[in-house]
Amino acid sequence: MRGGGTGTGHYSRGGGNAGQTRGGGNSYHRGGGHQAGSDDRDNKEKKKRDAIFDLKKYTDKSVRVKFTGGREVTGILKGSDQLLNIVLDDAYETLHNSEDMESSETRQRHIGLVVLRGPSIILVSPTDGSEEIENPFVQAE
Repeated sequence: MRGGGTGTGHYSRGGGNAGQTRGGGNSYHRGGGHQAGSDDRDNKEKKKRDAIFDLKKYTDKSVRVKFTGGREVTGILKGSDQLLNIVLDDAYETLHNSEDMESSETRQRHIGLVVLRGPSIILVSPTDGSEEIENPFVQAE
């Protein structure tokens, strides 16, 4: 008998819930938990996981980043991580005329070295080889 109890069970019944330690965890192993073999598989799966986007090929190149809410920043990519946090150098924020959304009037504000928070980023695009085109869905007046 474990724990000096009088029953025929295999678990300690020393006050409180059966099989629980004072810290609230189970003092015995129940089926369905991780076993040694599954831990090895889990570790291998974690090692295989890479970043969703591989931005290394754009390092030291000019990229445009757009955010939720409409902000847009262009600069030289210096680094990124798995959460898509991005570091840009010599960055410029493109400011659009918010009063007249149909107007294409923009201006730029130099912001220098900046860290962009990944969860708010919706688009990362290289500026080389891309150009702005007319919107094909706008009706001619």
